[in-house]
Amino acid sequence: MKKTLYIITLVSGIFMVAEGCKEAARKENKILTKEISFTKEAEGVLKKAETDSILTTLELEIAEGDYETQTGLMYRKGMQPNRGMLFIFPNEQRRSFYMKNTEFGLDIIYLNSKNEVVSIQKNAQPLDPTSLPSEAPATYVLEVNAGLSDTWGLEKGDVLEWERVGG
Repeated sequence: MKKTLYIITLVSGIFMVAEGCKEAARKENKILTKEISFTKEAEGVLKKAETDSILTTLELEIAEGDYETQTGLMYRKGMQPNRGMLFIFPNEQRRSFYMKNTEFGLDIIYLNSKNEVVSIQKNAQPLDPTSLPSEAPATYVLEVNAGLSDTWGLEKGDVLEWERVGG
């Protein structure tokens, strides 16, 4: 009888500890979902190639280095229309992006080493894992809200002039 009571008490204790661990894990997961905020690191101007006229000006967040270029705008709820993310790569080659874990639509603009638009993937859909490749080699990739490249009249050959700001 004592042995049975001891086993029941031991098993009950194990279940209570296991439940406590589950609850702690649930609380920890909630902490990890904080949204990433925009950081202005550069200013950019998109210009028509033929006329040098300004299409728009943008505040840019820069993504360079493995973590930043792999994460990009993932896990964010949205972005103001006067902002974009500029990805900087060490060499010029064909690139491909996707929208996995990106919660809002984007236009993905591929630029060569001369900052000329070589390809545009318009209206990339949120959370879509489909590959969205460039049509030509690119050194830079500019992500802006979906539909803006059409609003601005952006075309292949147009240019992004940009410079870093701050320290």
